[in-house]
Amino acid sequence: MAKLQAKAINTDIVLIDIINFSQLSSAEQLEIVIFLTKSFKKMIEKMLLNSNTPLSKFIIGFVSTGDGFYCILNPRLKGFGAILGLSFNHFSEHISKKYPYFEGIRIAVHTGEVNEFTDILGSKNFIGDGLNDCARYLEIKSFTISTVMISDIAYDSLKNFLLLHKDFNTLLRRQELKKSSVHSFKDKHGNIKKGCLIWLRDSSIINPPDINYNSII
Repeated sequence: MAKLQAKAINTDIVLIDIINFSQLSSAEQLEIVIFLTKSFKKMIEKMLLNSNTPLSKFIIGFVSTGDGFYCILNPRLKGFGAILGLSFNHFSEHISKKYPYFEGIRIAVHTGEVNEFTDILGSKNFIGDGLNDCARYLEIKSFTISTVMISDIAYDSLKNFLLLHKDFNTLLRRQELKKSSVHSFKDKHGNIKKGCLIWLRDSSIINPPDINYNSII
């Protein structure tokens, strides 16, 4: 039996889900996936350039879901996942103006465990309860467009991040970060989940901190 790889990684997971993707034609699905992939890639590249951070120190992996993708952050940026979700949300509003059939995206953020493995093609991939739990937060019935669904654990990670990064705390206050009341629901397996919706009154794309020179995290 092959030796198991390193222990599970506990970090932020951001899940992007294209609304009503299965109802689109094959041509529309392909068109929107290609455009979203290129657009989010450019967005992330610009964020990294502005924060002087290489991709490998920001995001450790992407996992396609067919109608979206998981974005797995570097554990040193635990807590920034909620802010990245807000940035994705802001950017998607501009994309929706280009394609009339594109209804937007839903975004969920969770802090949990993932395991890295090498897939059959020799590429890096991830599995783990963190991915599964993150997906459960898209099941909430009161999900609202232009918001990000964040688990109670991810919200605690965000609060810890803001304690360490006072400048981000100031920025989110200035942009009027809003939070709903706590939502408690049962997922499809009957497990109780808790989380809340967050949004910015004055949204924008927010760059990650420069962790190359940050000794705190």
